[in-house]
Formats: sequence, structure tokens, C-alpha cells
Amino acid sequence: MTDAPRPLEVGDLAPDFTLRDQNGADVSLSALTAERNVVVVFFPWAFSGICTGELDEIRDHLERFVTDDLQVVCIACDAVFSLRAWADIQGYFFPLLSDAWPHGAVARSFGVLNEGTGAAQRGTFLVGRDGRIAWTLVNGPGERRDFADIPSAVAELAR
Repeated sequence: MTDAPRPLEVGDLAPDFTLRDQNGADVSLSALTAERNVVVVFFPWAFSGICTGELDEIRDHLERFVTDDLQVVCIACDAVFSLRAWADIQGYFFPLLSDAWPHGAVARSFGVLNEGTGAAQRGTFLVGRDGRIAWTLVNGPGERRDFADIPSAVAELAR
């Protein structure tokens, strides 16, 4: 039996990826980090209670997550069509990226794919312009994440 991959840690190089957003556009981490720091938010399931609450928080406080020097992207193993329906219903105007195929490949590369459920864990990674993880938080199933430390982590990158 092999150990499950560990979530990426501060200082690790974030694996590059290109995924489709809820509108069908390709979004790549390397293109984003060429211009801004990026908050990568993995979530288990569109339409679920805790995930909706977390993404509502991002929507309701978007100025903390999208600035001239910061972009948020949220990733789940759901299909693009599910993410689009959820974004339309909830008013999410930030990228929701589909890690549906190959199933969970990006979540797995960040060490946050729950192989038992086939869904991403609640992993949050601040990726600096240098492509390295600058801050991270991984919550267990059913644990709502706290985004409160992100602004100070972003400020640290500016120093």
C-alpha cells in the first residue's frame, strides 16, 4: 500500500495546468502568474452546502481575491456544464475550473485529490509570480475553510 500524496507545501513549485472555466475558456496557471499572484481554491462539489458558502464568501468579498496583483481560481472535478449552471445561479463571476478530465489530475498534482470520493479536498494555495507556493491551507471533509489569512499572505509577497 502506498502513501497518499502529501499536499504541496510553502516553497514547493506549483504544477502548471490548463483547465477550462465555466464559460469554456482555457485558463492556465503560468499565464496567470505571469501577471499576478494566484489563489487556487480546490473544492469538492458544486451545489454542495459548504462549498456554496465558501464561494459565496469569495463572491461577496471579491475585492480580497481579485486585485491588480491577485487573481482567484476555484477548481473542482465537476464538469464545465455543472460549474456553469452553478455560477449562473450563484452569480460567480470569477473562474471556476473543471478538473473533470483526466479526472482530478490537477487536484492530484497539488496533493489534494481524495481518491476515495473522487473529489478534491478543500485545499487553498497562494501561488506567487515565481510559481512557488507562498501560503497554504488544507481542510478536511466537512470543515469550512477560513480565508482570513489570505490578505496578510498576499501582503507578505509584496515585501
